[in-house]
Amino acid sequence: MSQSAYIKFKEKSTLTSITLDEVKAQLLTYKEQVNNTGQQLGWDYGEAAFPYTIETKSDSEGKWFYLKGINHLYKYIIVGVGNMTQDDDEQSYIQVVLPDGCTHGDKAKGNELCKYLGKKFKAELQLFNGRKMYFNPRK
Repeated sequence: MSQSAYIKFKEKSTLTSITLDEVKAQLLTYKEQVNNTGQQLGWDYGEAAFPYTIETKSDSEGKWFYLKGINHLYKYIIVGVGNMTQDDDEQSYIQVVLPDGCTHGDKAKGNELCKYLGKKFKAELQLFNGRKMYFNPRK
């Protein structure tokens, strides 16, 4: 059964809404940062920290893309954006989906990427197990 995590943009988040291209750009920034860390350490840390390629399907209609694993430990993670209405407020979110057949490595990397994006955007993160992490200022 697939699992989903949500990064929800709240009132005091750094952004109020996000596009799919902005999410891709942020993931590419993350990949660049871990590659730089690997260069400083003298080993190929980038491939271990972000073992995916960003793929887009023609039928995604600009709503989602997926991260395809580059080795047998990782298969894929689906990332999408959307809007929901909660308490008469329009709220943007990033949805990260672990489809059926994903590996434990995918779930670990999914959690890691969600935490990175949650911290970066000062958003509320609902993890795959339903627990919430608040990176947004609440007072």
